[in-house]
Amino acid sequence: MSKRFLSYAVFFAILAVGFYFVMTRLIPGYGDVKLPVQSTVRPFGFTNQDGKQVSEKDVFGKVYLAEFFFTTCKSICPIMNTNMKVVYEKFRNEPNFVILSHTCDPATDSVTRIKQYADSLQVDTKKWWFLTGRKDSLYTAARMSYLLDDPKNNGGNIDEQFLHTQFIALVDKNGKVRKIYDGLKKDELAEIDKDVPKLLNEPATGKRFANNMFGN
Repeated sequence: MSKRFLSYAVFFAILAVGFYFVMTRLIPGYGDVKLPVQSTVRPFGFTNQDGKQVSEKDVFGKVYLAEFFFTTCKSICPIMNTNMKVVYEKFRNEPNFVILSHTCDPATDSVTRIKQYADSLQVDTKKWWFLTGRKDSLYTAARMSYLLDDPKNNGGNIDEQFLHTQFIALVDKNGKVRKIYDGLKKDELAEIDKDVPKLLNEPATGKRFANNMFGN
């Protein structure tokens, strides 16, 4: 290999690195690996802590995290929501970001009860929504939309089922699940700090959610 060829190779390598460095500074998100689409959220209808109906239309154009908990849980839920509150504090002033916490136990978790739970966390419920509704609809959302539990578990008698999952889904502005985190692992949750801004920089396309509808 000639010295001239080696000089050219080194020159163009430095040029390429310099170009990449400049582009990452000038264009937000340039060079980032795009988060793949895991699934599409189905249309939904639930009731929030203030007794108001919430649907997929209310989160269109927003990036959000979806989790499932229940107010009487003494094991993983308090840990998850302590970790989630850290995330909430970081993004509470971001207008296009919200958190959706769905109950796994709607028979117990009435609107009044989830309101009390929300108040106990001392969070702004315009930024962190607590949702209840029909058990079958909630479990279908967890399994078929957010992939937080095996979809095969959706068969059988819903009255005999109980969902208990520590996983959290990150959803983009168009209702696409882009990543799933273990809500008990702080190293995974730390990834949210860089993943949410990526999705906030992506546009809402106008194509909302999947067409399969399930009830409230």
